[in-house]
Amino acid sequence: MPNIKTVLGFDFGTKYIGIAVGYTSLAMAQPLTSLAAQKREPPWQEIDALVKVWSPDALIVGIPLNMDGTEQPITQSARFFLENLKKRFHLPVFAADERLTTVEARSRLFASGGYKALNKRAIDSVSAQLIVETWLENARYE
Repeated sequence: MPNIKTVLGFDFGTKYIGIAVGYTSLAMAQPLTSLAAQKREPPWQEIDALVKVWSPDALIVGIPLNMDGTEQPITQSARFFLENLKKRFHLPVFAADERLTTVEARSRLFASGGYKALNKRAIDSVSAQLIVETWLENARYE
């Protein structure tokens, strides 16, 4: 695997895509933003701009699965998004299990700001953060 230092992580959704940045040297991530999809299409211009600004060495996409590991209806859409990222950016793109990230994101946000912190965009970007953190904990990237 190539020497990876910076990654962008995506919590794919048909309405919003949460995005986070992570650093292998620190083994940590932070939420960046949540982008609105347009007519169920990823906002490619905005994603292009983020990739240009952050210059990641790899991309991580959360793959939604049921608790028993079976696929959900959105799973294939997330895999298609992953393949499009590979073709578009010519970077290593890794899949990460995203089970329970939304639950954990809600918990973190509620703990830090109560119900007012629980907006959809914040949840998605924190979910992306959790996807990256999980990948960083489990991946061999050097």
